[in-house]
Amino acid sequence: MARRRKPAPGAPGHNGGPPLEDRPHIPEWGRGSPGNYFAWKAAHRRAWRSAGHDTVLRRAEKAEALGLTDDEYTLEILERGVYLQAEDVERIAAIKAGRRARRGRRHL
Repeated sequence: MARRRKPAPGAPGHNGGPPLEDRPHIPEWGRGSPGNYFAWKAAHRRAWRSAGHDTVLRRAEKAEALGLTDDEYTLEILERGVYLQAEDVERIAAIKAGRRARRGRRHL
């Protein structure tokens, strides 16, 4: 049986996309075993899904009062289970210092 030739890029019958055979498929979890990949992905999605309107407003007000962003305040709740208060001066200072360090690295 005669081997059918592929059309040249730009020729009729070619969609202009990359050749499919040149790159092997790599699944979203990488080359190894998926392990807990999908469990962690689902947990991450649940954790960062939008909370109720009142909850979001309350967290935003508390974060602003503490000098934190909404994400920083929410991340503290999700990672440590702690609802920061004004008395948590050391932890708030550490979060702000981390913010400055991250900002400095971004410009390098």
